[in-house]
Amino acid sequence: MDFELIREIVIPGDTKIVLLVLDGLGGLPHPTKGRTEMQTANTPNLDRLAREGICGMIYHVGLGVTPGSGPGHLALFGYDPRRYRIGRGALEAVGIDFDLGPQDVAARGNFCTVDEGGRIVDRRAGRIDTDTCARLCAELRDIEVAGAQVFVEPVREHRFLLALRGDGLSDALSETDPQREGVPPPQVRALAAGAEGTAGLVNAFVAQARERLCDHRPANMVLLRGFARRPELPSMADVFQLRAAAIAFYPMYRGLAKLVGMTALPSGPSLADSLAALREHWGQFDFFFVHYKATDSAGEDGDFERKAAKLEEVDAAIPELLGLQPDVIMVSGDHSTPSTYRAHSWHPVPFLLRSRWCQPDRAERFNELDCQAGSLGLFAATEIMPLAMAHAGRFTKYGA
Repeated sequence: MDFELIREIVIPGDTKIVLLVLDGLGGLPHPTKGRTEMQTANTPNLDRLAREGICGMIYHVGLGVTPGSGPGHLALFGYDPRRYRIGRGALEAVGIDFDLGPQDVAARGNFCTVDEGGRIVDRRAGRIDTDTCARLCAELRDIEVAGAQVFVEPVREHRFLLALRGDGLSDALSETDPQREGVPPPQVRALAAGAEGTAGLVNAFVAQARERLCDHRPANMVLLRGFARRPELPSMADVFQLRAAAIAFYPMYRGLAKLVGMTALPSGPSLADSLAALREHWGQFDFFFVHYKATDSAGEDGDFERKAAKLEEVDAAIPELLGLQPDVIMVSGDHSTPSTYRAHSWHPVPFLLRSRWCQPDRAERFNELDCQAGSLGLFAATEIMPLAMAHAGRFTKYGA
């Protein structure tokens, strides 16, 4: 839906909308079980929402296109990720409240493990703890490269932020993270004329980081991806006339929410922490984005049983969420992460919406097969916000 059309028909109100994002939600049938994680999990509360609401399957960028977490969430917030492009580095920077200037270039970093031949054996260095990440960042922070000031800041676990500040920098750079193991990290290449100098600066940083980390295990090397500047996006307050809040523990998701004008609320790492934040701030906002990461982590680790268990953890929390009496609740994901695939995939993601104005469809359970039979069918994730606004009574009639 066009933002100008939304601005034309949006009306103020006091109804409450909750968007619960189960990161990496969708899955594929297990080769021996014959069922997906969603079909395996015991989720009576989510199933009840599916029966009382309307269901479908969403794609975030395009059919057959595997979305990153940034584009996936942007689409859920109503922003076309093909038009509004945000690099991972900018998301990490904003998420940790780093003062990213308009000419700065930021990248998302991973501490990783390489073998004696320089080949990657673990892209996440065993998911080192955040304190270890902070100590390693301190060792890299005084690296100097000619032509730019270097900033290295811890994010969470194995993730860190690299930011460069200087004149004439470019974010048109290739990545050093090949997104797979068994190969060495490639050097950064310029992807546009004029980016060669910045590529050289980054390669100089990586070379020095390699020397400083060579005796550390498991984090003895770095990977960089998502080179980006800070973008400017329309705010949700302007487009949807919503007082919007984000409850997300991981900095990248907090960063993305802030870039679209949400207030990032303080919250701890657990689902109980998220619900506590929701209760505490319920009266201050009328749209809440609640992020749950554990489903994605289990999928990336290839842990089918853990992903099913995490779905059950979410299900057990649904009655408490419903006790707040949201006018609209939506549950979906930013992409599929099947545990059998161990990575983001291009498969559409189940979606449900429940409000008092729903005409329930044929979906009996919240899983891939039932949602495929839902009344919404297969549709673009960018359409869920207009649906929510309509069900919340926030749109007036279009035309005479």
